[in-house]
Amino acid sequence: MASRVALIGIVIENPDVVEKLNAILHQYGEHIIGRMGIPYRQKGIFIISVAVDAQEDIISGLSGKLGMLPGVSAKTIYAPKKTQ
Repeated sequence: MASRVALIGIVIENPDVVEKLNAILHQYGEHIIGRMGIPYRQKGIFIISVAVDAQEDIISGLSGKLGMLPGVSAKTIYAPKKTQ
C-alpha cells in the first residue's frame, strides 16, 4: 500500500495528558515529517499540528489513539492523491 501525506490537528484541553500524547507521538516518530505546537494561554489550550507520511491505516491509528485521550481532539486531513 502506498503512503499518504496528512496533517493531524490536535487540540489539548487537559494538560495532564501531554506526557501520554508525547509518548504516542514518539511511537510513530518514523512517520512524522514535522510538528508544531502553539500554547494558547488565553484559552488554556494547546494546539499541535503534526505532518505525517505513512500508510492510511497507520495515520488512522495514530489519530485514533490521540483522540481517545481525555480532553484531546484530533482530526486528520489528507493531501490529495496524485493521479498518474
